[in-house]
Amino acid sequence: MTITTAHIPAIVALIAGILILVMPRLLNIVVAVYLICIGLIGMGVLRFFRL
Repeated sequence: MTITTAHIPAIVALIAGILILVMPRLLNIVVAVYLICIGLIGMGVLRFFRL
């Protein structure tokens, strides 16, 4: 199984959803990290690091 940049947002969203269910107080942090990750992926920054 190969993880491509198309799979990363889905994986991040799944992990964020689980964390929010387990610890609702982490909502602000999880949302912030998710938005930063999606922004970096959208800008193509991860391709620079060959991920």
